Amino acid sequence: MKRLLPLLLIAAVLGACTPQYQTTKQSDIDELTKSASFEMPNVLVPAFPNRTYNVLDYGADPTGLLLATEAIQKAIDECTAAGGGTVIIPAGIYTTAPITLKSNVRLFTEKNSFIIFSHDLDLYEIYDEWFEGIPTKRCTSPLNALNAENIAITGYGTFNGNGDWWRPLKKGKMAPSLWKKHLKEKGGIVVNDIWYPDSASLLAQSYCVDQNVPVITDDSLWQVVKSFLRPVMLHFVGCKNILLEGVTFENSPAWNLHPMCCENLILRDLNVRNPWYSQNGDGVDVESCKNVVISRCSFDVGDDAICMKSGKDKPGRDRGIPTENVVVDDCVVYHGHGGFVCGSEMSGGIKNVEVRNNLYIGTDVGLRFKSTRGRGGIVENIYIKDVNMVNIPNEGLLFDLFYGGKGAGEETEEELAARMNAEAPEASEETPAFRNIVIENVKGAIIQRAIYFNGLPEMKIQNVTLRNITMSATQGAIFRQTNGLIIENVHINCAQGEAYSIAPSVENVKIN
Repeated sequence: MKRLLPLLLIAAVLGACTPQYQTTKQSDIDELTKSASFEMPNVLVPAFPNRTYNVLDYGADPTGLLLATEAIQKAIDECTAAGGGTVIIPAGIYTTAPITLKSNVRLFTEKNSFIIFSHDLDLYEIYDEWFEGIPTKRCTSPLNALNAENIAITGYGTFNGNGDWWRPLKKGKMAPSLWKKHLKEKGGIVVNDIWYPDSASLLAQSYCVDQNVPVITDDSLWQVVKSFLRPVMLHFVGCKNILLEGVTFENSPAWNLHPMCCENLILRDLNVRNPWYSQNGDGVDVESCKNVVISRCSFDVGDDAICMKSGKDKPGRDRGIPTENVVVDDCVVYHGHGGFVCGSEMSGGIKNVEVRNNLYIGTDVGLRFKSTRGRGGIVENIYIKDVNMVNIPNEGLLFDLFYGGKGAGEETEEELAARMNAEAPEASEETPAFRNIVIENVKGAIIQRAIYFNGLPEMKIQNVTLRNITMSATQGAIFRQTNGLIIENVHINCAQGEAYSIAPSVENVKIN
């Protein structure tokens, strides 16, 4: 036994020195999901074999002067071929082209590691993709995975998408000195006070009939407009058992994090940020995924922060895969078009979502539900509780079924009136439906308009309960085109007008 004790002591010391490649445990996730307001399936935390692959051993340059792509990708490929393990990116600066994550691989970034994706267009292939809910072509995402299982990105590092080289930029969103600095450093061209990285990007915009998705029939043109086909930063498609933990994702070319058609997805302790002026600079867009936990994450972005989606219009309905079984807990949003958002691409449906213990500071809208005619799809069984919000320049709570593609506050009254005054069609598969939603224990201060419900006359917002809500706002609450509204212990302190304005188009209202 005396001989064994020193060996045990050595083993204990070595074990204590072993790097912690992830901190999330299965019990942590089980605790979050078991208290959901619906029957939430188990969300599995991926596990990995005890093998490590250091990218420096494969020749990665930690100074940022040389591309590290080949070394990082080779380490990932050898790791998955051996049955899995952990690929380590030590402290340093790494410049790279897109990286493909593969099954049973955990990518671990040490403290003081910075991974920046090159803006050299030659490093990005064009491939068939979905963007903003529509099938199209885009450039390869900097971090990507297809049909992989048991994958993770953990640690302490920062992934930078170099998005300022990709994104169009509106002059009005920049201070004059920063605008001049951007033009000097990036070159490009300016048309109608919008900066484009080159003339090809401007050309592609002329082919867009649906915001950011060009309609091109001549395949040769895709290469011509390549600079316009800016990718989302992280794009995982058809993957299962995913963990993103601890790291920072910033400065994405388009959306930041975009899991699509994935199952068992955990986002925990992430720092997700984009410049506030970033065009389409969403935080996370969960599209047609199931069994999702987003916990203890921080968002400071240029568009919607925490967003649920499921495809757009007929392509989304044909795919027919909803986003379902989602828990969003203990998150902070510092800037964004919306703190928590459903839509507007929700044509495959969104159901069984719980949002709780969230704080929104300075988001354009606090809780945002949006869609429009043509989408179809059903958003239902949404539970929101224990949310605080402050400094909201538009609505604290917004249901907008006449969404026109612009950010809150950017649309003119004339544009909105034109859609609202159009003749209402018969309800059909193209009519979006929002129903069975409970929002309770919400506090808001310094808000422009407390609440605004604007449903479709052919498909009213249905069965919404507002309970234990206190808001201080310039304007009160406006309710239109709603059927089944419970207002219980809701207090709105408004500087202008009445606390509540309930239109004749609202049916079955109960106020307690």
